[in-house]
Amino acid sequence: MRILTVLALLLTTATSAWSLDKPTGPVVLTVRGALTNANAGATAQFDMAMLDKLAGRTGRMQTPWTEGETEFKGPLLRAVLEAAGAKGNVLLVRALNDYFATVPIEDATAHDTMLATRANGKLLSVRDKGPLFLIYPFDLEPALYNEKYFSRSVWQIKEIEVQP
Repeated sequence: MRILTVLALLLTTATSAWSLDKPTGPVVLTVRGALTNANAGATAQFDMAMLDKLAGRTGRMQTPWTEGETEFKGPLLRAVLEAAGAKGNVLLVRALNDYFATVPIEDATAHDTMLATRANGKLLSVRDKGPLFLIYPFDLEPALYNEKYFSRSVWQIKEIEVQP
């Protein structure tokens, strides 16, 4: 009987460790589709504070959309997907104007791709391609600096749909 009580306690603790908190500020990203860790109906919603707590990176690089080198900072795409419990192969990354790009999930797992929230230390505004901008690690992998990855670099991101 004691073993069952300990197992029940461990399962309860493990389940709560995997739960995604609810946003307390304005929602800047919604992840939907094939995921196991929803916090708002069938979706995982994130505010900026939640994104800031995830594993991230900072990279200084040139891009086709900025002048000179720009320092981008934000959570790793794979960290966002892990927090949402994404279980899929393809991502539809959708912008505020409903433009979208199809991104293989391998772009998140094989590269240090980030959802940039800041450029040169300042939060990205909608006017400056924010609130989120999918940035490939051009500074770490110069071979990614080509049209294939440029076309996947969505800005003004509002939603990611995870597809099987």
